[in-house]
Parts: sequence; C-alpha cells; structure tokens
Amino acid sequence: MSTTKCKTCRRVGQKLFLKEEKCASPKCPMVRKPYAPGKRAKKMKMLSDYGAQLKEKQKLKFLYGLREKPFANYVKKALAKGGSSIDLQIISSLEMRLDNIVFRLGLAKSRSGARQIVGHGHILVNNRKVTIPSYQAKKGDKISIRSGSISKKVFAETDIYLKKYSPPIWLKLDKSKKEGEIATNLTKKDIEPGVNLNAIIGFYSR
Repeated sequence: MSTTKCKTCRRVGQKLFLKEEKCASPKCPMVRKPYAPGKRAKKMKMLSDYGAQLKEKQKLKFLYGLREKPFANYVKKALAKGGSSIDLQIISSLEMRLDNIVFRLGLAKSRSGARQIVGHGHILVNNRKVTIPSYQAKKGDKISIRSGSISKKVFAETDIYLKKYSPPIWLKLDKSKKEGEIATNLTKKDIEPGVNLNAIIGFYSR
C-alpha cells in the first residue's frame, strides 16, 4: 500500500503527503525519483489539454483521498451553484469534511488516518459523536476527541506531534485539550497551492 501511495505522488508530479513523516524526509521517493513511474517516464512528454486537466483532477482527488464519484459530486455541486467563486466552493467542501478537519487540527498525521479515527467513533462535533468522514462541518463547530478514546493507542503520540504543529489560520486549536474550532470560513488565500482548479473545473465542464 505504501509503495502505491508513493507512486501516486510521482504520477501526478507533486508531493501529496500520503505517507506522513516519510514525505518530509530524504527517503521520500519524490526526492530520489522526481518523475512518473515507468521505464519511459524520465522522458518529457507533452500533455494535451484533456491530459493536463485529468492530471490536476487526479492530483486533488488523491490529495484528499477520495474516490471518483464523491469527488465529482463536490465539483458538480459547485458548478451547479455557479457564481464567481466555484474554485472556492470546491475547496471549502473538501476542507470542511470532518476527516480533513481532524487532519488539519493535527489530531491525525494523514487524511487516511483521520478517516479511520472518525469512522471508529473517536471524534465529537459539538459534543456529539460523528462517525461519517464526509460530514460537512461549518464555522463555529467544535471538534474534540471523545473522552473514552483519549487513552487509545492511536492518540499516544498526539501531544508530542502537536508541540511543533500549527493548524491553518481558519482553525483554532487548544493543544492541551486536543480540541479545536472552525474559527472562520475559508477564503481564496486558503486554496491548496500547486493545484490548478480552473483545469479541474474545465474537466467537469466538458
């Protein structure tokens, strides 16, 4: 599974941080082999417009660890709503997923780990247990670890990890209590760098 995740990053040409600390170390395959897997991958290859759009779509989809159908639903819903901020609507929908919030608060080291934590019933939203990773949180929601789960092995190193961790500015984090709050709505500044959302919008607008 780990090899597959590393190949995914190489295939889209960008670190997606799917392997937690390994992605930030010199052992990261993207450092040693910064090209797509395959014998001919080192050769430069021009992408068609469709190919470029597909690559950007795959990049964002893999970044959030989603399958095609749920990812496409987020984009299509934003397209249906329309307006001048379709890109922000897409990112907001992805960022406000409960599993992503848990990851962004530093309560999990990866989105896949956060998804398991939510699914196993370890997370509370406004003091109520939520087990749906795709649950859409909103401004003002308070996210915490269930009291009966604090001592679980999955949170054994959370205090150590949080000492050096800083969440994005739209989240408030109480490191001692290991809980957070969605302080503000996202803005254009919070859009994930390195992803061409216009290309993704173009892909689903065909």
